Amino acid sequence: MENFLNWTAWIVEPPKAYGVFHILYTLIGFTFSWILAGKLKNIDEKKNKILLFSVGMYLLLSEIYKQLFFYYVIGHKTPQLWIMPFQLCSIPMYFCLMIPFMKNEKLKNSMYYFMSTFNLMGGFIAFFEPSGIFNSHLTIMIHSLLWHMILVFLGFYLVRSKRTPSNFYEFTLAVKTFMVLTLIAFSLNILLSKATNGGINMFFIGPPISPLIVFHDIAEKFGWYVNAPIYIFAVCLGAFIFYYFFHHIDEKHKIIDMAKNKLKKGV
Repeated sequence: MENFLNWTAWIVEPPKAYGVFHILYTLIGFTFSWILAGKLKNIDEKKNKILLFSVGMYLLLSEIYKQLFFYYVIGHKTPQLWIMPFQLCSIPMYFCLMIPFMKNEKLKNSMYYFMSTFNLMGGFIAFFEPSGIFNSHLTIMIHSLLWHMILVFLGFYLVRSKRTPSNFYEFTLAVKTFMVLTLIAFSLNILLSKATNGGINMFFIGPPISPLIVFHDIAEKFGWYVNAPIYIFAVCLGAFIFYYFFHHIDEKHKIIDMAKNKLKKGV
């Protein structure tokens, strides 16, 4: 295993932000994801579960590779707890594996709503600020590129298959899910702070200084406790914008479909 991982530790020059590769990958990936989501939007519940579980298994296996790579190659057989998979964009791995076996419809829908707003936003942001996905280790960069494009696909699929919030109350379920996950992430940051020498920062909520643009400056100047509520509000606002945008599009499509049906009946 160690030999294999070291063999895959290929070093490359990371693509430039907004260079040809970045722009083409983003445009082609988003377009393909939207079209594929449209092709799959009417699959039945059994196939929906198979799709989500398959995506979850791919994410899990690729994450296992990443964790082993960081343990053997980056950490030289030292645990890298700071890279543990509990960031905002890691959550679909757990949800896609859990949803097919869940009986509680409200909890299941909350997970759908979270992935179709917060995680869709996370996928978009990763490609518009790509410093977190472009890496000098080729396999880790490929992992990040595919992972975040899958978030975009999942978001599009849930939107197009009507598994996204249809009203503000349903959006609040996504917010509540985010708040619970944020609390778990913050608890991990506290509990594992000593073991990671303060290096762990799940959800970038603190206490360590956030590495994210803008929020890094706020945390450095005013402290993480000032940055945290601002960051939480900003993330929720961003997710709301995605909810509102796609909900508005869906309402437009409903009006157009109703008009078409009336015309057909008139004819």
